[in-house]
Amino acid sequence: MANKIRKKSYTDTNVFDATIERIRYIYDSFDKVIVSFSGGKDSTAVLNMTLAVAKEKNRLPLDVVFFDEEAVHPTTIEYVERTRQNPDIRLHWYCLEFKHRNACSNEEPFWYTWDNDKKDLWVRELPDNAITEHPKFKKGMSFQEFSPFLYERKDGKIAMLTGIRTEESMRRYQVIARKKNDAFIQAKSECANNQYRAFPIYDWSSQDVWLAVHKLGWDYNKTYDIFNQTRLYGKFLTQRVCPPFGEEPIRGLWVYAECFPEMWHKMLNRVEGVATAWRYANTELYSNANDKPENMTYQEYLNVILDSYDFDSQKDVRSTIAKYISMHTKKSKQPIGDEECNPVTGVSWKLLCRVAMRGDFKGRQSSVFQASATREREKLGITLEEAIKLYS
Repeated sequence: MANKIRKKSYTDTNVFDATIERIRYIYDSFDKVIVSFSGGKDSTAVLNMTLAVAKEKNRLPLDVVFFDEEAVHPTTIEYVERTRQNPDIRLHWYCLEFKHRNACSNEEPFWYTWDNDKKDLWVRELPDNAITEHPKFKKGMSFQEFSPFLYERKDGKIAMLTGIRTEESMRRYQVIARKKNDAFIQAKSECANNQYRAFPIYDWSSQDVWLAVHKLGWDYNKTYDIFNQTRLYGKFLTQRVCPPFGEEPIRGLWVYAECFPEMWHKMLNRVEGVATAWRYANTELYSNANDKPENMTYQEYLNVILDSYDFDSQKDVRSTIAKYISMHTKKSKQPIGDEECNPVTGVSWKLLCRVAMRGDFKGRQSSVFQASATREREKLGITLEEAIKLYS
């Protein structure tokens, strides 16, 4: 039962004080402390909290790593540049040819940031003093593949602090809640057993972050001010600073078009399918699978969708779909319904079509099935326990 998810519990300690104690513990336990900084609100909180403890522990300057993903809001770059000017921070600004998902096109399902073969299409010029190479980096690596090699064993025991918060997804909650002790610290990988990830603000809410920014006078990314001048006003969980072409981010392409027109015109030519995704990412064409031919079942239509991918991408998406089907068969003996979702697993062939259409390369759509199962149980007026008895 080592992997059993623990229930949330609450204490009288506020999240600010708890985070300070966590970071103090990290400094007492690790030889090198690094902040992974995206320019977003969550990494802003981690940066400022860690900076305060680094000063207290006389461990300045603070090492901060920023992976520049090229198609980045101009106001985000301005904020990162201001951060670099802080004498207490040693910012490592990487511009590498990382592999990223392009959900705008099945024909070109991936793109590479700062692709040296496409310099004429870059959205921005390289920033001054950018780090453009690393002895362990090869073009096409993902961040997850590269990060274990970012530092060497001679650097000692390393903790990289990130702004993951469990409020943002059940998946993130599960990552942290599976451990009994030091739940906010986890080993990065077997190939880098001197490196650990730490999530010191995992229990913060979005409101906690913005309250700290306001009360403590922290500098922050002014992209959020722009978000709040649009229909994203007050929608904290959908105001995201991240690469724009992935499955979820393409829903926010309209922000670039409306608020950053100069950059947007360059983005239109950067990867395949951007204009189409901009028009239809928030319609059923991208989010659902309602356009199947009338003479097909959704199970049959799933193969049509999968066949639209190139060979390597199709293999990845098929593997992900197979995992969701396996998850269903382990939890329920009922056959997968064509349109009706299972009240225990949330799986249906229609929903699998939707996931395949969006190109779930990383297997991150499990929350879609959880939400679907919940809606189906509510519709039937039964609890999860009753659903398990009836459908498992």
